[in-house]
Amino acid sequence: MGATHVTVTIRNPAAPERHWTGRFLVDTGAFDSLVPRPHLEAIGLEPLARETYVLADGSPIELDTTVARIEFLSKIVGGTLVFGDADAEPLLGVTALESGGFEVDPRTQRLKKLPAILLKGLRRPRPRRGGGPTASRRR
Repeated sequence: MGATHVTVTIRNPAAPERHWTGRFLVDTGAFDSLVPRPHLEAIGLEPLARETYVLADGSPIELDTTVARIEFLSKIVGGTLVFGDADAEPLLGVTALESGGFEVDPRTQRLKKLPAILLKGLRRPRPRRGGGPTASRRR
């Protein structure tokens, strides 16, 4: 199977005119997205937290993180970004994909727009019975 890449723009939410655009590997095995540290620092983003991640070989590593606007395929989502090494390949993680309503089509290895963004915890409001909001409750 081939790799899936997409052009992504990262924007500083406090100064949206400050941005960086690059080619990202879509990584459905990663929750968060990763950007080389120099690109994040160049647009004025600073670490907000330090998180423990597990690498593909199972070893844990602590890395700096921040939040930013992530733009790809005409969608804008907010997301956690990991500060990667200067030579790291940018990665687009699954939370950004799902927030934008995308998945990777396993047959074509391309991003596919979902018909709707999932929001399973929310239930449709039930229609009111009786005469509407002014009707009295029966006991």
